[in-house]
Amino acid sequence: MASNKPAPAAPFETHTFGNETDGAWGEWNPTEESLRPVRGRHRVAKRSGIARNGLARSSTVLGVGVFAAVGAGGMATAQDKPAVSISLPDAIADNLPDAKSLPGVGSLASDDAEPDLLATAPLTTAGLTTADAEQGATDAGEALRARILQQAEQQQAEADATEKAAAETAAAEKAAAQAKKQQTEAEKKIEAAKKKAEAEAKAKAEAERLAKLAASYSLPTSSYTLTSTYGESGSMWSSGYHTGLDFAAPTGTPVKAVHSGTVKSAGWSGSYGYRTVLELADGTEIWYCHQSSMTVSAGQKVTTGEVIGRVGATGNVTGPHLHLEIHTPGGSGVDPMSWLRGMGLTP
Repeated sequence: MASNKPAPAAPFETHTFGNETDGAWGEWNPTEESLRPVRGRHRVAKRSGIARNGLARSSTVLGVGVFAAVGAGGMATAQDKPAVSISLPDAIADNLPDAKSLPGVGSLASDDAEPDLLATAPLTTAGLTTADAEQGATDAGEALRARILQQAEQQQAEADATEKAAAETAAAEKAAAQAKKQQTEAEKKIEAAKKKAEAEAKAKAEAERLAKLAASYSLPTSSYTLTSTYGESGSMWSSGYHTGLDFAAPTGTPVKAVHSGTVKSAGWSGSYGYRTVLELADGTEIWYCHQSSMTVSAGQKVTTGEVIGRVGATGNVTGPHLHLEIHTPGGSGVDPMSWLRGMGLTP
């Protein structure tokens, strides 16, 4: 173990190094040849120039702080090492320059130096990367902290971007749903308007058709009152129900051809009294019953509105009226009210 006791002082004399004058301390750079290992003690001896009169041995024991980077940004420093005693001969100490006058050291050793300057100065740059240095990091701990903050900011930025994207997506979906709803409502309105227009057009066409039919069809008489309708039941009718439509009017009221056709028969017909049968072009037959008189004969062609007889009370009746029946080409009876309305007429 090295001893801290001072070695016997060697004679010391002034010597000129280069251009230095005697008595002044010159710069001395020891080399491998000028040093030799000494067991038990640390000695530095000069082998040239001032070997005899210079520094023969040194009592100085130098403590070395070992810096080593540990962990991902941590470090071991010499701050925790115990202080090492350093002693110099008085002759050497008197000739050492003032520490405050050394470049870069004076401000650190000054009484006015900031107390935290040395504490905050980095002791090592182990673990620093070029990027850390470019960003102003001066030690591994600071660099690690900067990277952690940068990573946190990046993660926050990504979270904000994700939230923003989700909000934008939700807004777009909501706008799309609203647009679809509006489009659906618009389509419904268009469809409703279309159906209404179609219905109006159909009604108009039907009205035009009925108007045209009405121009070619005519009611069988005028100044009348409807007394019995098709399908009414009663004992006065041999079939048990009424088979036609009764137009009650004074005797002698003109009876007209409902449509152009050919007189199929004209004469007496039992309970129907005097009856005229008018056959239309499609085979439909119109029966005019209970007439008081007839002005046409079988085989005669008539036109719409032409007078073919007079209202009377012949046959099985209770008073003067025109009994009108409608028979299809097959011979079946139908409701005269519905048939006349289908031809554009309103009885």
